[in-house]
Amino acid sequence: MKVRKVKSFLLLLAVLFVSAGQKTVWAADAFCTAQGHGGNTSSPWINTALGCVPVKVDEFVMWLLPNLFGIAGGISLVLMIYGFILMATSSGDPKAVQGAKETISSAFTGLIISIFSIFILRYVLVSVLKIPGIN
Repeated sequence: MKVRKVKSFLLLLAVLFVSAGQKTVWAADAFCTAQGHGGNTSSPWINTALGCVPVKVDEFVMWLLPNLFGIAGGISLVLMIYGFILMATSSGDPKAVQGAKETISSAFTGLIISIFSIFILRYVLVSVLKIPGIN
């Protein structure tokens, strides 16, 4: 019964999270004008459900990497909250507490790996390979 309540709560939380970020999508637009990228610029952007997405590969990669790390952080936060809920609803069961601890520690480890991968990626791309245009 408690697992069902936790799953219902997480589903409600996910629905609220997704519905809060809904944007109007104009797939017919050739260029994204929301961020000042109009049709007369040499760098077109497309307005999608994810926001304004650049068309050129180098700009797309520079747009994608911070968004991926943000998504990884969000997933880690949701998993930590899930682990805390599991721990709160474990009723002292040692196996449930151990599973909750493992969920929390795994989420924290994933977050730390994600953060360090940002620094390693920037070090390799900027200092070692000296790729221009990456800040």
